Amino acid sequence: MALESFTSKWNKQYPQIAKSWYANWNNLIVFLQYPNVIRSVIYTTNAIESVNSQFRRVTKNKRVFPNDIAVFKTLYLTINYITKKWTMPIKNWSEAMAHFLIKFEDRI
Repeated sequence: MALESFTSKWNKQYPQIAKSWYANWNNLIVFLQYPNVIRSVIYTTNAIESVNSQFRRVTKNKRVFPNDIAVFKTLYLTINYITKKWTMPIKNWSEAMAHFLIKFEDRI
C-alpha cells in the first residue's frame, strides 16, 4: 500500500502526517476514488488552499524580508495577481462536469 510506503520513508521526519492519514484514511480514500479530472477540479477550486499555496510560493523564494511592510506589499501584490485568475473558467470543466453528471445524476 502506498500509505505504508510513505510511512516507512517519511515517518521519522513527519510523524504527524502518517498518524493523521491513518486516523482519517476512510475520508481520504473517498477523494482518491474520483477520476483525475474531478480531483483536479475539487483541489483547484478550494480558494483558501489556492491563496495559501501562492503565498508559500512567493515567500519561499525570498526567505528574509527587510521589514514587515515588505512582507505585506509582497502578499498584497500576490493577491492582486491571483484574483485576476479567479475570473477565468476552471480548466477541463466540461470534462469534469460530464463525470459529475454520470456520478451524481440524481443531484445535478
